[in-house]
Amino acid sequence: MTTTAPTAVPTPAPTGNARAIALAHYAGRALLEGVLARHGATFHQSVTLRAVLAAGESIGRDQLLAEVTGSLKAEESLVGSVIEELTAAKLLEQDPAQASRVRLTAAGRELYQSSAAETAEISARLYAGIPAEDLATVGRVLALVTERANAELAGA
Repeated sequence: MTTTAPTAVPTPAPTGNARAIALAHYAGRALLEGVLARHGATFHQSVTLRAVLAAGESIGRDQLLAEVTGSLKAEESLVGSVIEELTAAKLLEQDPAQASRVRLTAAGRELYQSSAAETAEISARLYAGIPAEDLATVGRVLALVTERANAELAGA
Protein backbone atom coordinates (compact mmCIF):
# COMPACT_ATOMS: atom_id res chain seq x y z
CA MET A 1 0.00 0.00 0.00
CA THR A 2 1.33 3.41 -0.95
CA THR A 3 0.54 6.59 0.91
CA THR A 4 0.80 10.02 -0.54
CA ALA A 5 1.91 12.92 1.57
CA PRO A 6 -0.58 15.75 1.57
CA THR A 7 0.38 18.63 -0.67
CA ALA A 8 1.00 21.85 1.21
CA VAL A 9 -1.28 24.62 0.07
CA PRO A 10 0.60 27.90 -0.04
CA THR A 11 -0.74 30.57 2.25
CA PRO A 12 -1.57 33.69 0.28
CA ALA A 13 0.27 36.87 1.20
CA PRO A 14 -1.84 38.98 3.53
CA THR A 15 -3.66 41.89 1.97
CA GLY A 16 -3.27 45.32 3.46
CA ASN A 17 -6.85 46.23 4.24
CA ALA A 18 -8.99 47.53 7.09
CA ARG A 19 -9.17 44.11 8.75
CA ALA A 20 -5.38 43.63 8.70
CA ILE A 21 -4.88 47.13 10.13
CA ALA A 22 -7.49 46.51 12.83
CA LEU A 23 -6.02 43.15 13.82
CA ALA A 24 -2.55 44.66 14.18
CA HIS A 25 -3.94 47.62 16.12
CA TYR A 26 -5.92 45.51 18.58
CA ALA A 27 -3.09 43.02 19.12
CA GLY A 28 -0.68 45.86 19.88
CA ARG A 29 -3.22 47.69 22.01
CA ALA A 30 -3.85 44.55 24.08
CA LEU A 31 -0.13 44.39 24.84
CA LEU A 32 -0.06 48.09 25.73
CA GLU A 33 -3.13 47.80 27.96
CA GLY A 34 -1.47 44.92 29.81
CA VAL A 35 1.49 47.16 30.59
CA LEU A 36 -0.76 50.06 31.57
CA ALA A 37 -2.88 47.87 33.84
CA ARG A 38 0.25 46.90 35.79
CA HIS A 39 0.82 50.62 36.33
CA GLY A 40 -2.80 51.31 37.27
CA ALA A 41 -3.49 53.35 34.13
CA THR A 42 -5.81 53.13 31.15
CA PHE A 43 -5.23 53.56 27.43
CA HIS A 44 -7.09 56.89 27.41
CA GLN A 45 -5.02 58.15 30.32
CA SER A 46 -1.81 57.17 28.57
CA VAL A 47 -2.81 58.99 25.37
CA THR A 48 -3.63 62.08 27.42
CA LEU A 49 -0.36 62.02 29.36
CA ARG A 50 1.55 61.59 26.10
CA ALA A 51 -0.18 64.62 24.60
CA VAL A 52 0.87 66.75 27.57
CA LEU A 53 4.43 65.45 27.37
CA ALA A 54 4.59 66.08 23.62
CA ALA A 55 3.41 69.66 24.20
CA GLY A 56 6.37 70.31 26.47
CA GLU A 57 4.77 69.12 29.71
CA SER A 58 2.29 72.02 29.82
CA ILE A 59 -0.70 72.59 27.54
CA GLY A 60 -3.90 74.58 27.50
CA ARG A 61 -6.75 72.49 28.88
CA ASP A 62 -8.94 73.26 25.85
CA GLN A 63 -6.09 72.38 23.48
CA LEU A 64 -5.52 69.10 25.33
CA LEU A 65 -9.22 68.30 25.18
CA ALA A 66 -9.33 68.97 21.43
CA GLU A 67 -6.13 67.07 20.69
CA VAL A 68 -7.06 63.92 22.62
CA THR A 69 -10.65 64.00 21.37
CA GLY A 70 -9.31 64.16 17.80
CA SER A 71 -6.73 61.44 18.35
CA LEU A 72 -9.10 59.00 20.01
CA LYS A 73 -12.20 59.97 17.99
CA ALA A 74 -13.93 60.10 21.36
CA GLU A 75 -16.59 62.32 22.87
CA GLU A 76 -15.34 65.49 24.55
CA SER A 77 -17.14 64.49 27.75
CA LEU A 78 -15.14 61.24 27.92
CA VAL A 79 -11.82 63.01 27.40
CA GLY A 80 -12.82 65.68 29.93
CA SER A 81 -13.46 62.89 32.44
CA VAL A 82 -10.03 61.40 31.72
CA ILE A 83 -8.38 64.78 32.35
CA GLU A 84 -10.29 65.03 35.64
CA GLU A 85 -9.24 61.46 36.60
CA LEU A 86 -5.59 62.32 35.94
CA THR A 87 -5.92 65.53 37.97
CA ALA A 88 -7.61 63.74 40.87
CA ALA A 89 -4.86 61.09 40.80
CA LYS A 90 -2.26 63.90 40.96
CA LEU A 91 -0.76 62.92 37.60
CA LEU A 92 -1.80 66.27 36.07
CA GLU A 93 -2.15 69.62 37.81
CA GLN A 94 -3.08 73.17 37.00
CA ASP A 95 -0.02 75.04 35.73
CA PRO A 96 0.76 77.70 38.35
CA ALA A 97 2.18 79.96 35.64
CA GLN A 98 -1.13 79.99 33.73
CA ALA A 99 -4.42 78.77 35.22
CA SER A 100 -5.88 77.73 31.84
CA ARG A 101 -3.09 75.19 31.34
CA VAL A 102 -2.38 71.78 32.84
CA ARG A 103 0.99 70.17 33.31
CA LEU A 104 2.44 66.82 34.25
CA THR A 105 3.31 66.20 37.86
CA ALA A 106 6.44 64.24 38.74
CA ALA A 107 4.20 61.20 39.29
CA GLY A 108 2.55 61.68 35.88
CA ARG A 109 5.91 61.94 34.15
CA GLU A 110 7.16 58.82 35.96
CA LEU A 111 4.04 56.84 35.07
CA TYR A 112 4.30 57.77 31.41
CA GLN A 113 8.06 57.17 31.19
CA SER A 114 8.00 53.80 32.97
CA SER A 115 5.09 52.46 30.91
CA ALA A 116 6.65 53.84 27.70
CA ALA A 117 9.95 52.09 28.52
CA GLU A 118 8.13 48.77 28.94
CA THR A 119 6.18 49.18 25.72
CA ALA A 120 9.36 50.18 23.86
CA GLU A 121 10.82 46.78 24.72
CA ILE A 122 7.71 45.06 23.39
CA SER A 123 7.74 47.19 20.24
CA ALA A 124 11.37 46.32 19.63
CA ARG A 125 10.46 42.63 19.64
CA LEU A 126 7.42 43.18 17.40
CA TYR A 127 9.32 45.16 14.77
CA ALA A 128 12.58 43.18 14.94
CA GLY A 129 13.80 42.08 11.55
CA ILE A 130 11.35 44.13 9.51
CA PRO A 131 13.32 46.07 6.92
CA ALA A 132 13.36 49.85 7.33
CA GLU A 133 11.99 50.26 3.78
CA ASP A 134 8.95 48.15 4.69
CA LEU A 135 8.32 50.16 7.84
CA ALA A 136 8.62 53.40 5.86
CA THR A 137 6.07 52.10 3.33
CA VAL A 138 3.67 51.06 6.10
CA GLY A 139 4.07 54.48 7.70
CA ARG A 140 3.22 56.27 4.44
CA VAL A 141 0.23 54.03 3.75
CA LEU A 142 -1.19 54.37 7.26
CA ALA A 143 -0.71 58.16 7.20
CA LEU A 144 -2.67 58.31 3.94
CA VAL A 145 -5.44 56.05 5.26
CA THR A 146 -5.65 58.20 8.41
CA GLU A 147 -5.80 61.39 6.36
CA ARG A 148 -8.60 59.99 4.20
CA ALA A 149 -10.56 58.66 7.18
CA ASN A 150 -10.26 62.03 8.94
CA ALA A 151 -11.53 63.76 5.78
CA GLU A 152 -14.50 61.36 5.67
CA LEU A 153 -15.25 62.08 9.32
CA ALA A 154 -15.02 65.85 8.73
CA GLY A 155 -17.53 65.52 5.89
CA ALA A 156 -19.94 63.36 7.87
